[in-house]
Amino acid sequence: MRSHRLRVVGAILTVGALVLTACGGDDDDGEDSAPTGVDDTTSGSGSGTGGTGDTVDLTQGSDVTIEVVTHGQASDPFWSVFKKGVDDAAKELGVTANYSAPDTFDMVAMAQLIDAAVAKEPDGLIVSVPDYPALQDSLAAAADAGIPIITVNSGSDNYEEIGAITHIGQDETVAGRGAGARMAEEGATNVICINQEVGNAGLDARCNGAKEAIEEAGGSLEVVQVDLNDAAGAQSTIESTLQADTEINGVLALGPTGAGPALAALNNLGRTGEVQLATFDINAEVIDAIAAGDMSFAVDQQQYLQGYLPISFLKLNSTNLNTVGGGQPILTGPGFVTADNAEQIKELAEAGTR
Repeated sequence: MRSHRLRVVGAILTVGALVLTACGGDDDDGEDSAPTGVDDTTSGSGSGTGGTGDTVDLTQGSDVTIEVVTHGQASDPFWSVFKKGVDDAAKELGVTANYSAPDTFDMVAMAQLIDAAVAKEPDGLIVSVPDYPALQDSLAAAADAGIPIITVNSGSDNYEEIGAITHIGQDETVAGRGAGARMAEEGATNVICINQEVGNAGLDARCNGAKEAIEEAGGSLEVVQVDLNDAAGAQSTIESTLQADTEINGVLALGPTGAGPALAALNNLGRTGEVQLATFDINAEVIDAIAAGDMSFAVDQQQYLQGYLPISFLKLNSTNLNTVGGGQPILTGPGFVTADNAEQIKELAEAGTR
């Protein structure tokens, strides 16, 4: 991991108490992302600060409104955990958070949602940036309007150009290299990377990073594109790819919605356990498969933190003029879920925070 991680430890520790409070104080299940054009608003509680001379309580409401726009589909379990982080932070900190996302990977629709968010003149904007050129004009308008911006999940290569305070997520190339190296160490030499959103810079970086590590170990990796809106079709594509090349001994999925069809394809071909299967990100099915030995590992980028931390940072920026990162991104991953810790992670996932 890059050396800049050390420079952001202090920033993360400043909100550690808040994160622990959020993780331990709410056991609601995760919620689905909002449909296209619909804001799911979470209003924080609290009566505001006192008059002149009163002590300011930064955990109480202060009419702070933050807009959150991501590219995550409403059906993707990954984004429900991210959104729970947003909701929990808003509740804990007395913030109004409006969450919106397109229901497909649609950059035109996402740009329109960013424009709509900017028009509300919020106190902060949290945004994922999977395709910077497509979103550049809308993000420039937000910066020109003087709205504090934090990029999340995807956008680590562009957040400085955007003018964001910081980026919160994982370096996807580093994460991809970590996944590829781990697969190679466990014997994978001929790997396919299942990409459900070719053109998504973050997902492309995962495949490219894995390819670099596997090729350095003497193996090979090819990208297989699937449409996860058609799970049966995705499974069929993976099956036919495995049947066409019996030398394939590794499958890397880029998320749980890709890991599901991949696992079904291996089960249907009777090759579960024979072909190494790994994925990015987690859900209950992934954790169960790891615990059962049907999946090798999952890369965990801790998306709950990606939702929770920027709400707290923008609240403090609005009420206390705090900034974080020192010009460097704040990394939430990669970590690895394996058979050694799967049961512990499962309990947290069931609570909606992993």
